[in-house]
Amino acid sequence: MLSEERNRTLTQVGPGTPMGELLRRYWMPIAGASELDARPTKAVRLLCEDLVLYKDKGGRYGLIDRHCPHRRADLSYGMVEDCGLRCNYHGWLFDEAGACREMPYDDIVDPASDLKVGVKVKAYPVRECAGLLFAYMGPAPVPPLPVYDALTWTNGWREVVTSDIPCNWLQCQENSCDPVHFEWMHDNWSARLKGSEALSAKHLKVAFEEFEHGFLYKRVREGQPEGSPFWTVGRVALWPIGFFLGQHFEWRVPVDDENTLSIAWFFARVPKGREPYVQKSVPTWKSPLTHPNGEWISSHVINQDILAWVGQGRIADRSKEYLSASDRGIVMMRKRYFDEIEKVRRGEDPKGVVRDEAAAACIVLPLADRAQFVEGLAIEDWPKDRLMSKRMRGHPWCYGQPDEVWADFASAMGIDPGLREEG
Repeated sequence: MLSEERNRTLTQVGPGTPMGELLRRYWMPIAGASELDARPTKAVRLLCEDLVLYKDKGGRYGLIDRHCPHRRADLSYGMVEDCGLRCNYHGWLFDEAGACREMPYDDIVDPASDLKVGVKVKAYPVRECAGLLFAYMGPAPVPPLPVYDALTWTNGWREVVTSDIPCNWLQCQENSCDPVHFEWMHDNWSARLKGSEALSAKHLKVAFEEFEHGFLYKRVREGQPEGSPFWTVGRVALWPIGFFLGQHFEWRVPVDDENTLSIAWFFARVPKGREPYVQKSVPTWKSPLTHPNGEWISSHVINQDILAWVGQGRIADRSKEYLSASDRGIVMMRKRYFDEIEKVRRGEDPKGVVRDEAAAACIVLPLADRAQFVEGLAIEDWPKDRLMSKRMRGHPWCYGQPDEVWADFASAMGIDPGLREEG
């Protein structure tokens, strides 16, 4: 249970707030790179700041203030140039560092003027990795982008899935250190929705450990030996806003105090014998959260999670909670956030910030079934595999995978697209 004041400390993310200042010390995914293929500009809101993401004709990415400093026009409707983004109102041109490169009329009537030298918009660095665009919104010196080894895997097919979630980021992230909800939400409740009264295997014990890049949750369920990787290795609650399960990452990116951008990155290794495989483009698609009648979608894993998060309210009132033994990981996580807030106040680097370029270039996270993703499975073994038996029938995590994305996946894997069970 948290007091209202301590709950505000963890949930408010605007500039100058304790949590906002902590989260600005990290690179965060903000979009799929392919989102800028059809239109090279995108309005985004991150950590209570209104910005525009763009890709100029020179291939450079920028993330700058959404409003032109001249007359406050909306730069998300601007025009990309060889270097930078030009305002569509009066033509002022800004580069990815926020510097004003051109003031067309002023440059003509007063070529000697140094007015544009003093004009600068807020700008943040952007990096592309594995089909994702990451941004850093914190102070200098900018740390290197941490590249988790899964993002470097080869011979695989990737996709990025986004969702706009109408609640605070923390109730989303706390889900990543909560193993018991799998038994009830994803197993028992899913069965009940399908008309079955059968109960899934019970959790017999859970454990939580902290490591450099987050927390591990471990569990033993009925019928599971303690030698199982679910107990010996566990799953990663990725610090500070992520979750890693091998076949995918999830990030819960704070938009503002009451909204979250969910970004999930999925990987499927092509079957043995189909190598080498090089994906031409990583598709990005948005997963809808509700049916046309307004009812929440509950058929897919992440959609179920989102329903639970939103059900806690825009900002969960943690002063009314009753935590139990299964919530030890959540308590550990909250304590770590408070501790790292204090580090930032002292001017120190918080947990998980990597300054060494070589170390950041490939960070290996704990993963039980690594060989499956690195070496692959024969296609005849897919129906017997816990993960791939689901993937060959559709997208089990997010509702609404577009037909063309499914077709590309099926082609890459060499499976019959007719095996799909959901649209």
